[in-house]
Amino acid sequence: MIHTRYWGILILMLIGCGPATESTPFSEVQIRAVQLDSISVRALKVMPGSVGFAGSHGVIGSLDLRDFSLRTARLENQGNNPELRAVASTSSDFFALSAGDPALLYKTGDQGQMELVYEERGAGVFYDAMAFWDEVNGIAVGDALEGCLSILLTRDGGYHWNKLPCELLPPALPEEGAFAASNSNIAMAGDSAWVISSKGRVYYTPDMGATWELQDTPSKPVSESEGLYSIDFYDNKQGYAIGGDYTNPQGNIGNKIATLDGGRTWELRASGRPTGYKSCVQYVPGRGGRDLVAVGFTGISYSSDAGNSWRTLSNEGFYSLRFINDSTAIASGRGRLAILGFR
Repeated sequence: MIHTRYWGILILMLIGCGPATESTPFSEVQIRAVQLDSISVRALKVMPGSVGFAGSHGVIGSLDLRDFSLRTARLENQGNNPELRAVASTSSDFFALSAGDPALLYKTGDQGQMELVYEERGAGVFYDAMAFWDEVNGIAVGDALEGCLSILLTRDGGYHWNKLPCELLPPALPEEGAFAASNSNIAMAGDSAWVISSKGRVYYTPDMGATWELQDTPSKPVSESEGLYSIDFYDNKQGYAIGGDYTNPQGNIGNKIATLDGGRTWELRASGRPTGYKSCVQYVPGRGGRDLVAVGFTGISYSSDAGNSWRTLSNEGFYSLRFINDSTAIASGRGRLAILGFR
């Protein structure tokens, strides 16, 4: 239950985004937790009237944005509860995807129960994120197998998923993949999508996954735990990616990149300056692409100058966040969701 003293900030969630080109930079964040016991949540999806989520121990659920109540359920496969790291939705269905072997992709069924629509087994199977361009075209992305990234596409609203053959994808680097840390390895604008990899590369498709090309970046990770963890685009030109090394969370060399031309060129931002490791970055809506918020177990950081500089607003750790409007976001972490109110 969310206590009555929290209602002031929650009311902000009902206010739609409006033009904010002259908005004052944020100076603080208020955090109100919604407890989830021992569940770790890394995947969030904003839907009409609610925020869907998925996490450890097979738990899926939603936070209702009208009365702020929680609903949860637990998925089971052959006696085991899958580790769910990715979610997506259309106007009619909710999807959840597990990370490791076996990869299990669930879709809302006709009776309102989650039904298994795709399964993949084998050594090295590991999926990281998923998203939909529209009501029928969706994508899921996983670590490289047999020489290319694992990419699933659906063209019928998620009823069926097909894995792209490697001959249609750029060759992967050895041990290339992504990080299933926040379900934000994929960014979309129009028919385009950008996928960041653990090797600091960006895979780009201009046509909903039909063709792919590589966009090189100046981010050059040197260890398995280092790389780009999260990407977001404000529009079809302006994008930002962030990451680092969770085993060296203060490291801030080459962990932030930006583009102003749709990814044709990327440049380092704030290299050697805060912030260090973060697992999720999101543009603040309605602020012209100037304002970004990034979260990780290291805390909440904010930029008011398109990611050229960052400052810490809170040391409370989270894995992922999604904005509801231009001043309120939902964040997820270990054992909780939280409502973040920025001002």
